[in-house]
Amino acid sequence: MGYEPRSQAIHQITHRQPIAVKPPEQLEDIWAIDVFSLNKMQACLPKGVYKSLKKTVLSDTKLDPSVADIVASAMKDWAVSRGALYYAHVFYPMTNATAEKHDGFISVQSDGTVISEFSGTTLIKGEPDGSSFPNGGIRSTFEARGYTAWDVTSPAYVMETDNGVTLCIPTVFVSWTGEALDKKIPLLRSIGAMNESATKVLKLLGYKDVARVNSSCGAEQEYFLVDSAFANNRLDLLLAGRTLFGKAPAKGQQFDDHYFGAIPERVQVFMQEVERKMYRLGIPAKTRHNEVAPGQFEIAPIFESAGAAADHQQLIMTILRNTAKKHGFACLLHEKPFAGINGSGKHVNWSVSNSTQGNLLDPGDNPHKNIQFLAFCGAVIRGVHKYGTLMRAVIATASNDHRLGANEAPPAIMSVYLGTQLEDVFNQIKQGCVTDCQPGSMMDFGVGTLPTFMKDSGDRNRTSPFAFTGNRFEFRAVGSSQSVSGPLIALNTILADSLEWIAGQLETQISSGVEAETAVFAVLKEIMEKHSAVIFGGNGYSEEWHKMAVEERGLANLPTTADALPVLKAEHVKELFSKTGVLSPIELESRFEVYSEQYVLTVEVEANLVVDIAKTKIYPAAVQYLAELSGTTSSLKDMGIDLNKDSLQKVADLANKMMSATAKLEAALAKEEFGSMEEHMKYIAHDICSLMNDVREHADALEGEVADHLWPLPKYQEMLFIK
Repeated sequence: MGYEPRSQAIHQITHRQPIAVKPPEQLEDIWAIDVFSLNKMQACLPKGVYKSLKKTVLSDTKLDPSVADIVASAMKDWAVSRGALYYAHVFYPMTNATAEKHDGFISVQSDGTVISEFSGTTLIKGEPDGSSFPNGGIRSTFEARGYTAWDVTSPAYVMETDNGVTLCIPTVFVSWTGEALDKKIPLLRSIGAMNESATKVLKLLGYKDVARVNSSCGAEQEYFLVDSAFANNRLDLLLAGRTLFGKAPAKGQQFDDHYFGAIPERVQVFMQEVERKMYRLGIPAKTRHNEVAPGQFEIAPIFESAGAAADHQQLIMTILRNTAKKHGFACLLHEKPFAGINGSGKHVNWSVSNSTQGNLLDPGDNPHKNIQFLAFCGAVIRGVHKYGTLMRAVIATASNDHRLGANEAPPAIMSVYLGTQLEDVFNQIKQGCVTDCQPGSMMDFGVGTLPTFMKDSGDRNRTSPFAFTGNRFEFRAVGSSQSVSGPLIALNTILADSLEWIAGQLETQISSGVEAETAVFAVLKEIMEKHSAVIFGGNGYSEEWHKMAVEERGLANLPTTADALPVLKAEHVKELFSKTGVLSPIELESRFEVYSEQYVLTVEVEANLVVDIAKTKIYPAAVQYLAELSGTTSSLKDMGIDLNKDSLQKVADLANKMMSATAKLEAALAKEEFGSMEEHMKYIAHDICSLMNDVREHADALEGEVADHLWPLPKYQEMLFIK
């Protein structure tokens, strides 16, 4: 017998009936079946309308308003044929979540009958409340108007749930005064800015035919699954997404036996349903596996264009959460739901390419001769060195602070890992003479029956926050609960800035008669002389690197969100976003206000939960345990058993220390007067978080002393291992 809710949860889980597995469907039969794709448009739209719409989607030209009514009618007919009675403008406010406003197709006629109706005006424009979403002061309650506008580059789709079918239309979200209130508008602007600068460079390299350049993204999504019977008994998981208390179990991840292990049968059934839903929505799920920590898993899609990838990432998070509920799980996307074991990231694999020159970050077989690759890779190096603090700022959240710098995540110091071959090439450029590159070697297992193959030119570095991995960069520091839009906006924008600078340098040299190739190497030499300090291939966890990075190389170490977010107010960051047209000063300021407020509120919610749980659950359990022990002392003594008074005193001391720490935390939370948001964030990061840790330290020690049958919270060993 144990604490009753815990006992009931364990019994419910261990006696759970397996969910029936649906027969597998052919991928070709279900792929993108729920998407109003270009192929479906071609089948139902007049030829001229389809050509106009396709040109807008593929060539970044303005939508012809005259086609809107025809497209809307066809879209409605398709959705209704799939069972939809409602449509929703879907947008992505500054919350890392998805927002949607549902409206019916219903239109009441004068004779009292109804018809399904959907006009071009309704397709193009919606009108949600602009003041009810985070806006950083752009909108106030008495100035509430905001607009959603159809993003024609992202296809509409139907979302089917147990409650019905809804036509979902991806949109952008903007205020009545024209400022972006969402994450999509800046992403689309950053792609446009990067395309403009990239095109200039490619033409200076001698290319006549240059197609539109886009960035691509393949984001690996890590997550935890905990049985909902346990999660529902953990108020911290329900309201904060992470455990605020919990003693480390005897077994965690120290045996390294979970990573890539056999997927538990119940989890695999869940994964298969997730993938089925994703395939129907045209999301190219490719990889699934156990992650390092017990109860942790990963799903990863194939590369897509940045806009589609950002939309699909939001859908993936929604599908994971909703499907988990059907299977009796809670899907935890928090970066650090459990202390002492690996947290979860969302590694953003990022590259740039077009249809004429291909992947612009592909080094090919001879990277030292690949001028196109070297120019773009050099631009990345310059961008990360100049704006590494911005990259840190766009991944700064209260939840990611728990993960960065731990053993499963890179440090908060932004650096670039190139691998031995490329680092050698760029060092040769710095010296002014590129002669060759280190050749690859064969992998030979020493077993005659096993094949040999060419090894990659460089190893992988898991401690690097921004690592080159063959034909792309992997931004490993992004948090699992974040939208990928913020990191993509930053990467696209700093690349646009560097490419614009490179284009200016090349124009000057080429116009003076210098050959393009010679000019490129001269520009790259200057980049390496000024910015090579950001290149690092060693152990990013080591104290030596932290000291070297800051003291010798001048790199910034911003360990907390309170340290990182003020970067958004720095003049060089304002100038970057203004000159590229990605964010106006007002829009950038609003993001600082929104994200800093979210940081403060997140930690305050957690701190209040710590107080509530300590006072109403953990302390009563300790007191009850002491009462039980005290009540049996005399009777045991009569039987010749002398109760260990040291254990009794230890529990009493821990309970008193926990309540003393709780009182200090409660008093600290009452402080309200701060001179600035920066001051408030510093107070939260240093004072409040420290006091929360003090309470937890004593509470977790109590968990190891109080009788198991009295402990009120599901334990780590139960949540992580009972499936």
